[in-house]
Amino acid sequence: MSTEDKKVHDKVLLQKLRDITGVGMMDCKKALEEAGNDLEKAIEFLRKKGAAVASKRAEKETSEGIVHAYIHPGARLGVLIEINCETDFVARTDDFKQFAQDVCLHIAAMKPLCLYPEDVDPKFLEHEKSILRDQLAGSGKPEKIIAQILDGKVQKLYDEICLVRQPFVKNDQITVADKLNELIAKTGENIKIKRFVRYELGE
Repeated sequence: MSTEDKKVHDKVLLQKLRDITGVGMMDCKKALEEAGNDLEKAIEFLRKKGAAVASKRAEKETSEGIVHAYIHPGARLGVLIEINCETDFVARTDDFKQFAQDVCLHIAAMKPLCLYPEDVDPKFLEHEKSILRDQLAGSGKPEKIIAQILDGKVQKLYDEICLVRQPFVKNDQITVADKLNELIAKTGENIKIKRFVRYELGE
């Protein structure tokens, strides 16, 4: 590959990484350098960085933020969400507002029932578990294996109904939590999705 071709290739790769992750140009450039221009490794590098920053900022108070409303065309579906951050400065940024809008679009499309696994109604969870146990009862598998299968199915259920664990509607290669961590890494602030409500006419 000629020097000119390599420059073009690197530029395309950089733009692709930025499109996938939404992270700033300099951070993407550093990630590609760290990953030896391997796109998948660079994505993983940025996700780990986001998770690390999120972990460090987790105890910081989030007393600022916004309440964002989304009404789907046709006015038959709407979403209201509260997202908190540390400072009013970050709450006013385009990145923060865009994240709120994107999560509203996600909620409108994917219909999550709650934010986190710990928010799942215990009665609902026990009902789902009893159905799964009945399905596995006649399998002839040992109890230990059945317990492992049951746990796996419960985790899959969480992936389906908990907002932060759902594949992100604009990029199903990451979860909503991954997208949130990317924003935390970009802003350097603790950011939390506090609550949401999804309204649909007739429901």
